[in-house]
Formats: sequence, structure tokens, C-alpha cells
Amino acid sequence: MSTPTVPQVAPLIEFVGVSKSFGNNLVYDAMDLVVYPGETLTIIGGSGQGKSVCLKMMIGLLRPDAGAVRFRGESVMDLDAEGLRKLRRKVAYVFQGGALFDSMTVCENIGYALREHERTRSNEIRARAEKCLAMVNLPPETLDAMPAQLSGGERKRVALARSIAIEPEVILYDEPTTGLDPKNITRIGRMIVKLQEELKVTGVVVTHDMPTAHKVSDRIAMLYEKKFPFVGTADEMWNSPVAVVNDFIHGTLRRARDGS
Repeated sequence: MSTPTVPQVAPLIEFVGVSKSFGNNLVYDAMDLVVYPGETLTIIGGSGQGKSVCLKMMIGLLRPDAGAVRFRGESVMDLDAEGLRKLRRKVAYVFQGGALFDSMTVCENIGYALREHERTRSNEIRARAEKCLAMVNLPPETLDAMPAQLSGGERKRVALARSIAIEPEVILYDEPTTGLDPKNITRIGRMIVKLQEELKVTGVVVTHDMPTAHKVSDRIAMLYEKKFPFVGTADEMWNSPVAVVNDFIHGTLRRARDGS
């Protein structure tokens, strides 16, 4: 078995011996995971295995029962309210359903965090919102639309625009392609790659879609049996001799081919 490629830089986010349960449901059992600055790491695995739990622990929305979660070497669990606020100012979270406010225009949605945390003036918010929309290939007239007027793919792209408006260091993507048709799945994948290349942000993507993971990732971490038995590049994963890795890859591709 080949040794997975590991960047020679200090970790940005680190999980060390993390365990997490919800009642009698053990989600993680002494698991380890590292995210390096500037990379896109994708967490894959079956539904209901706790992939999104990992994202929420990165920003202190959930706390581990044991072990440590660190951001730039600092324990997330030890941060007070102000420390968490500063951390979350550096990290954007793209929710599975987009989580746009239905009663706000696109411009107001994109500028929400700017108004709340930076007290940015309205004309500056609109200018930045238009710039962010351009980065996700949406025209300026979209600014005054309501979310209900947009397609599912457009709402996903507005959610991406909102995430970059705060100029984050890290973007967390929770199932960004769920519910989209193949054309929009491809489009969102390209957007993730574009944002990483142009903004130099670190990305963590949670998905069960192997084709998307293969396209957007510098490295892939496979969640299985409450740990990550494989972390490496897409090519290393594709050629892995580990049985559970092969089962997941070929099972995913077979489901995609069959349309199930």
C-alpha cells in the first residue's frame, strides 16, 4: 500500500483522538483528521455516518466528548464567546439547503453578515454583493430577486456568494450538490475549484457524491466505522487496495450510473 501524500506545512484544523456520541449513537471513536491551509479536503461516506458533525465541531457548534479540535493550534473547546465569534468570522459555512432568508433579497442575504459583524454601509454591501455574484457567474440583476424566484442551482450559487462576502480563510461546504441535477452538480463543483484557486481559501467539503469529490479535492478523507481509514489524493483513493475503499468507490459509481 502506498503512503498517502501529506503536505509539508503546519495543520490549519486538527482533530486528535476525537470521540462524539449522541445518546447511545457513537459517531466518532478516537478519530484523527488534519486539514492543511490552502487545500480542499473532502469528507465522504455513507448517509447518516456523521460527516456534517465534523464540520460543526470545527467551529464549536458541537463539542467532542473526548479528544481535541484545534484551529491554528488553539483548542476550539477552550474558546470563550468572543473567541468563537472571531473564529467564525474566519470560517464560512455553506449549509446543505443554502439556508437563505426567504424574506430578504439576494443582496440582503449576501450582506447579512457584513451588516451584523462589520457594520458595513449599504452602498458598500451592494458593491461587494455584486462582486461576489460575478464570481459565481450570476448577473447583477439577481441582487434584487427574492430566493423564491431562483432555481435550486441559483440558490446554491447565492449561498456560495454569501460565504465569500465575509472574505473567509475557510469555507465549509455541507452537501453542496444535494438535490441538484447533473448540470448544476457540475457547475457547483467548478465553483468550489474556482473559489479555492482565486481566493486561496481552505475548503472542507462534505458529500456522499464520489464524482464531485474526485473533481474538487486535493485530498479525500473517507469516513467508515467512526474513523477515517483512508486519507489521500483522489488518485490514491482510486488505486487503494483497501477493500472498504474500493467497495465505496464502485458502489457510488454504480449508483450514479443506475440513477439510484
